[in-house]
Amino acid sequence: MLTDAQCRNATCSPDKKRARFFDAAGLYLEVSPAGSKRWFWKTYANAKEGRMALGSYPDVTLTAARKARDAAKLQKSEGIDPVYARKVEKLKASVGTGDTLEATATDWLNRGKPNWSDAHYVREQRNITKDLMPYLGKRAIGSIQPIELLAVIQKVEERGALDVAHRVHLTAHGVWCHAVATGRAERDITPDIKKALKPHIKENLPAIIDPAQLAGLLRASEAYQGGPVVRAALKLVPILFQRPGNLRTMRWVDIDFDRALWSIPSEDMKRTKAEKINGQAHVVPLPLQAVAVLLDLQKLTGSGVYVFPGLRDHSKPMSEAAVSAALHAMGYKGTHTWHGYRATGRTILRQVLKYPKDVIEAQLAHTGQITHGGAYDRTTHIEDRTDMLQVWADYLDKLAAGGDVVQFKAA
Repeated sequence: MLTDAQCRNATCSPDKKRARFFDAAGLYLEVSPAGSKRWFWKTYANAKEGRMALGSYPDVTLTAARKARDAAKLQKSEGIDPVYARKVEKLKASVGTGDTLEATATDWLNRGKPNWSDAHYVREQRNITKDLMPYLGKRAIGSIQPIELLAVIQKVEERGALDVAHRVHLTAHGVWCHAVATGRAERDITPDIKKALKPHIKENLPAIIDPAQLAGLLRASEAYQGGPVVRAALKLVPILFQRPGNLRTMRWVDIDFDRALWSIPSEDMKRTKAEKINGQAHVVPLPLQAVAVLLDLQKLTGSGVYVFPGLRDHSKPMSEAAVSAALHAMGYKGTHTWHGYRATGRTILRQVLKYPKDVIEAQLAHTGQITHGGAYDRTTHIEDRTDMLQVWADYLDKLAAGGDVVQFKAA
């Protein structure tokens, strides 16, 4: 067995690559001709000899090297490969700046941000900072028990926000998956508590899907005595049935009157960040009735950026509340919403006017989401949609005028 003096005085002659000085149980000190000294422990796996580095002498003393050897032998006796275990520990130390929930969640947010839309990032960040961090942020994420996470999410349920509670649970799932992947936790605990959460049944936004009721809404909209901008929006939204956020931020520069097309830039669509960058503009055909509404409104707002500018600040688009307030004033609160026009168009075009589902979904900008083609499916059905929207606009005129109504029959 080696002594401290032997370790201090150990040398390697210049004509050798190295010299080894053995202690016991596979521990030895390796010395180079240049004088560097390192501790190693011999290992055997699959009938092959290997070695495990235990550090440099004199930083690691003889006593410390023996303790490191004994710890490695104990791991091996328990069926753990000490060399592999050390590699894992080094990887754990390199993947993040800490093992608390706060550090893990921050790392997860930073890694996800380049690929998420700004709105998605804000939602995830809010769920973490408002509902997870105040209670568990300083805890090592690997030590948090399922019952503790459940108790935190139940605080959200107690606010009556069942939908938010389920979103917080989904956010926690993302954080814990990242914790497992980066060695901060042994497993994802979020599935353990999923069935303990109060059920939340998502309700569809109110929407009129019956032609007779739609006829009444169209006539009420025509008689509405609000401002000209809101009145124009009430005329246009049932014809085009685009998302409220896209319609109210419509810009004059995106309208091609010569071709009767409205092009919504990809970055303005409801898409992931990658889809916003790589996607096509969503092109909306403008039937004759839509063009007439826009040409009339252009006399009023055409000198600005937005087709539907805000009432007080014309440099900003109209708020979503403007059309919602008009619907409420007309008596449709709880019966129909601005977003509900999308369900109106989708349902009646399919069930009454018998248009193909793919064409309708393309008008709703759902094509890439519902087909197996995904990013490779760039079908726009523009010609079919142009014909469909003109028929649809004519049908709406007929309804508003009190023409024959084909009764809706649920599928």
